[in-house]
Amino acid sequence: MNDQLKQFYKEKEENINRQSGDKFKNLGVDFVKDTLDTQYSYNFSWMGRPIIAFPQDMLAMQEIIWEIKPDLIIETGVAHGGSIVYYASLLEMIGNDGLVIGIDIDIRNYNKELIEAHPMMKRIKLIEGSSVSKKVVDQVKEIANKKSRILVCLDSNHTHEHVLEELNLYASLTSTNSYCVVFDTIIEDLPEDHEWKRPWNKENNPKTAVREFLNSNDDFIIDKSIQNKLLITVAPDGYLKRIK
Repeated sequence: MNDQLKQFYKEKEENINRQSGDKFKNLGVDFVKDTLDTQYSYNFSWMGRPIIAFPQDMLAMQEIIWEIKPDLIIETGVAHGGSIVYYASLLEMIGNDGLVIGIDIDIRNYNKELIEAHPMMKRIKLIEGSSVSKKVVDQVKEIANKKSRILVCLDSNHTHEHVLEELNLYASLTSTNSYCVVFDTIIEDLPEDHEWKRPWNKENNPKTAVREFLNSNDDFIIDKSIQNKLLITVAPDGYLKRIK
């Protein structure tokens, strides 16, 4: 790497570190809070499929995937399939034999048909069923046993109990120096008076599950440089890097 590039990356790291304080964190949380009612995350698609995610997080996922070059990505939560199509298209560009597993307790027929008809379906395997059921976990582990670089994304039921169970079942599949990304940890940072229409809330959410998981597992650390870089993210403290 030449000196100019070294200087560029040095300045970039310094700028990210400058964004690590509460001032910048609060700006990001305020943006998420202020766009809840307009369902900002529903505004985007990838190659024709709604992605239901923040573009900032998806760009971070692109950086991770390009760096790790996984041959398996496991995602719990499929919805319209935008994120699994996105991940599959990145693996297609990388050009290895990478596969994306999309797991959902209910893959609705109209979504399933469109995902299965998509050009990226050649790199996707859909599994319908609870992500924490033995039947599903056994299927995933059978595939994972044949892979060497694995990335895990947890984005299904966001209750503490469910996310913690997913972490206990899937995080160990993550390759060293790869990531287990837990989405929607932002729930804990949102206003106390927000009207939740689901069983999760400020005291019962993915971030509380991450904390409990990390208290008894030192194989992972929170890569805060990602959230400090993004500022706007639904996964603060959710980018877990496996270090051993």
